[in-house]
Amino acid sequence: MKPLAAPRRGVHFDAPPPLSLYLHFPWCARKCPYCDFNSHEVRGSIPEREYLAAIEAELQAALPEVWGRRIETVFIGGGTPSLLSGDGLERLLAMVRTLLPLAAMAEITLEANPGTVDAGNFAAYRSAGVNRLSLGIQSFDPGQLQALGRIHGSEEARRAIELAQRHFDRINLDLMYGLPRQTPEQALADLETALACGVEHLSCYQLTLEPNTPFHRHPPPLPPDDSVAEIGEAIVARLAQAGYRRYETSAFARAGAECRHNLNYWTFGDYLGLGPGAHGKLSLRSDVVRHARLRHPRAWLEALQSGGDSSQLKAAVAVADLPFEFAMNAFRLIDGFALDLFESRSGLSLAVLLPTLDALERRGLVARTPGRVAPTPLGARFLNELLQAFLPDA
Repeated sequence: MKPLAAPRRGVHFDAPPPLSLYLHFPWCARKCPYCDFNSHEVRGSIPEREYLAAIEAELQAALPEVWGRRIETVFIGGGTPSLLSGDGLERLLAMVRTLLPLAAMAEITLEANPGTVDAGNFAAYRSAGVNRLSLGIQSFDPGQLQALGRIHGSEEARRAIELAQRHFDRINLDLMYGLPRQTPEQALADLETALACGVEHLSCYQLTLEPNTPFHRHPPPLPPDDSVAEIGEAIVARLAQAGYRRYETSAFARAGAECRHNLNYWTFGDYLGLGPGAHGKLSLRSDVVRHARLRHPRAWLEALQSGGDSSQLKAAVAVADLPFEFAMNAFRLIDGFALDLFESRSGLSLAVLLPTLDALERRGLVARTPGRVAPTPLGARFLNELLQAFLPDA
């Protein structure tokens, strides 16, 4: 574990940023060939009791760093957290409430796979306090679902949405586009099916071939880049027509239905990450500290069961890196950010950022209004180039 640097001049927080909690559940029924998340196919039964005990031990150890701070949002991701039993989820959230002060109207999101949906569990999840559900649909096309290695079919996807709507008012559907041999017509057919369901939030991601995945080693026949770009533009236009505002690079919502947990990430808020491979960011004293947990579930469990430390990394972000870290998050927001947010969330003076913003404005990559900055359409299109301007050696 890397030691923290000593407190340094130049970083100051009048008040800590909002705090979220991320809980990682690492197991899934089957690993999808495109997935590079820290997920592990179940071999036998899930060690639910051991997992919950380890999360509690990890949370107890982290309490001194977040003592007295209120949790605004909770996100249970994976893996496939919907493999948790209803009783297990209830015990998990009861533990969180016992050890941490939770905001009265805290957003509590659970990720679910349509192939693991159970009506009884959905009712139990809602009863335990989950008030937002995110369903990994990806596609409604049977052939595409098979090509993506999903464990659910088209009818299972529809049934999962119907069951979710009986218990949850706030639902997100994940869709992917640029799928193997997918035409623009097929992609928009998926979108129309999702829109017909009437949910309030959609996340639309382009399929990318990530390193260390089967799809990267054996690439499927993806559509040409110009066709994928056409699909992306058509999705944005159709969702706008249907009343969904694009508020983040891949996220679309009806008014007031934005994911508060993800907004805390993009506005450089703090978040405590628990579970195998979970990452976190906390503003402590005069440092912004990044932490990461041991990645493999077995190593993570064994460390905590022996009373040891589950941390793989704990280190202060270098002051010179903070502008890039902030920009990498905030410029994902289509409407950009208020300039005073940089000072309150990074602990640095706005003067540090202004020369870079001036240069980017001259290049047409950002637009400024009084007290605010946002990426232009050109900047959003070439986001990586925009962000590189904030690197310390740029």
